[in-house]
Amino acid sequence: MAEWRQAFHLEPPRGWLNDPNGLCWFGGRYHVYFQYCPLAADGSGPKCWGHYESPDLLHWTFTGVPLTPDHPRDADGVYSGSAAADGGTLRLYYTGNVKHPGDYDYVTAGREGNTLCVETADGRTMGPKRLLLTNGDYPADCSCHVRDPKGWRTALGWRMVLGARSRSDAGRVLLYRSADGLRWQLEAVLEQKPAFGYMWECPDYFELDGQGFLSLSPQGLPHGTYTCQNVYQSGHFAVDGDLAEGRLYSFAEWDMGFDFYAPQTFRAPDGRRILIGWMGIPDADYANPTTALGWQHCLTVPRQVTLQNGRLCQTPVRELDALCGAPRPLPEGETAAVEAPFRLRARAAGSCRLTLAGGLELDYDAGGRVFTLRFTDPAISGGRTVRRARLDAPGPLELDVLVDTSSVECYINGGSTVFATRFYPASRRIAVQAQGMQASAAPMQPMQVDGLA
Repeated sequence: MAEWRQAFHLEPPRGWLNDPNGLCWFGGRYHVYFQYCPLAADGSGPKCWGHYESPDLLHWTFTGVPLTPDHPRDADGVYSGSAAADGGTLRLYYTGNVKHPGDYDYVTAGREGNTLCVETADGRTMGPKRLLLTNGDYPADCSCHVRDPKGWRTALGWRMVLGARSRSDAGRVLLYRSADGLRWQLEAVLEQKPAFGYMWECPDYFELDGQGFLSLSPQGLPHGTYTCQNVYQSGHFAVDGDLAEGRLYSFAEWDMGFDFYAPQTFRAPDGRRILIGWMGIPDADYANPTTALGWQHCLTVPRQVTLQNGRLCQTPVRELDALCGAPRPLPEGETAAVEAPFRLRARAAGSCRLTLAGGLELDYDAGGRVFTLRFTDPAISGGRTVRRARLDAPGPLELDVLVDTSSVECYINGGSTVFATRFYPASRRIAVQAQGMQASAAPMQPMQVDGLA
C-alpha cells in the first residue's frame, strides 16, 4: 500500500535498506549513508551505499549511490563503515566484502573482509578507493569475519574499531591506532571472558560527560524473558578507563522492540550525540509486506543520547518538534480515530494500556514494572508477536510514542527504555484507545524528501 510509505522515517527509494553508515555533520550538512541494494527489495543484489543529506534533519535530499562494488577488494559488496572529517575532506571507511568461489564455509576460509577508505570533498563525489587492511593484517586467531570500521580523530591521532569473530567463535572488537588515519597498527583486542556471543558487529565508541561507551551489535547471546529477545541484539558497554585497556562492564540494550539493529552515533555541530539505527534486523522470522511493493526497511528517527543517572537515554531529536501540530486530548477508555502520522504523549500513575489499530498493545504492569509490546492482530504484525522489558524503578509512567504510517517508536520515562517496531495497518486512520492514562495526540507533518524520482 502506498499508505505504508512513511512521513518522517528515511526509507530506500526502492529496493533494500539496512545499516546506517557514515553518519556525520560535514560541509554544513548532515550526511546519512546506508547499506543499499537498489535492485532487490529482499536484499539479494549487490550491496552499495545510498546517501541522504540534510541541513536540518527535516529537509532531506537523496543524492544517489556514491559507493558501488567496483573494486577487486570490494567485489561482493560495499559493506558497513563510518565517516570522519579531516579538514575539508570527508574520509569514509568501509568493509570490502569478497567471497571466493569454491567449497568454503566463508567463516574460516573463502572470504575477505578488507578495510578500505575513500575521500570526498562534498559527500557525493568520491575519490579513488584505497586499501588499508586485509585479513592478513588482523590477528591470526580471527576468522574471516572482520568488518564495520568506525574511525575517529583524537587529540593524539586516529583510532578505529572493527567488529570481529575469533576462530573459536568469540565476539571481539579490534582497536587500531594511526598517526594519519591511513596507516594503522593494532592496539588491542577487546573481548569478554567467557565469550559474549560469537560475533560483534557495527562497533562504535563515544564519550558522554567523561564516560566512555562501546556500542556494538553482538550475535549469539542467550535469549531471556526481558532481555535479548531478538535473533540478534544491539547494545553498549560502559568502558572503565581508556578503551585500549579493555575493561568493559554493564552491557545494556539500546532498544527492546522488534526492529532495531546496527546503530551508529555521531556528534552534531552543537555537541549533541545523535544515534540512528536500522529499523530492521538480520535473519528475523517475521517480515515486511512492503517487499512485494518493491522496497523494504527504514531507519529510526535521529535520537539524542544523554547520560542520566548513570544510564544512557534516547529521545527523538528536538528538530522533530517542528513537525508536530497542536495536541488533542484522547478520551480515557474510549476509542478515537487519529490520522497517522502523529505523536502521542501519555502519563499514567499505575497499570495502563495503549492500543493502536486494534491489534498493537503497549501494556504496563505497574506491580511487576513490566512493559509489554504485543501484537494481537496478525494482519498488521508481519509475524511479530511480543517483546517485554522490566523498567528500572516504580513510579509514574511517561510515554512519548511516534506513530508513522508503518512504524512505531515508543520512548518510556525520558527514553530510559525504548521499543521500535514496524506495523502495517490497513488505513492511515488509526484506532487509538488509552486505558488508565492521560493521553494526547498531535498530528505530524511529513518531512521533505527530494531526489527520489
